[in-house]
Amino acid sequence: MPEQFKLYLDQMFRVEVAEILQEEGYDVIRASETGHARANDQQILKKAIDENRILITLDEHFGDWVILPLGRHHGVIRVKVNPATSKNVLSVLLPFLKTHNQEQFKDHLVIISQRRAKWIFTAFR
Repeated sequence: MPEQFKLYLDQMFRVEVAEILQEEGYDVIRASETGHARANDQQILKKAIDENRILITLDEHFGDWVILPLGRHHGVIRVKVNPATSKNVLSVLLPFLKTHNQEQFKDHLVIISQRRAKWIFTAFR
């Protein structure tokens, strides 16, 4: 059983991603469950911060500080897979989460793919 991660799935993920993460023991909320199915990136990030959750996204804007400046947050994981099917997302995300703990993600943007994980500290002082 994994450490009790608190995850917030961005609006582009299908319900089966949340269901499988929950079956694996993760505490998961989807943006569409909180009234954020059509919310912008700032609203999504704010909700994740307010809920003390790591945001999981496919959105490339979370790596572009001109569009969405990141500061202090509980973590953002951007999954890079092609095609971005639920199966492909989970094949990268599940093994990655199992080798980390929630606290490691604080104030980090982590871009994960099949081949690597790039950690970027975002809370510059």
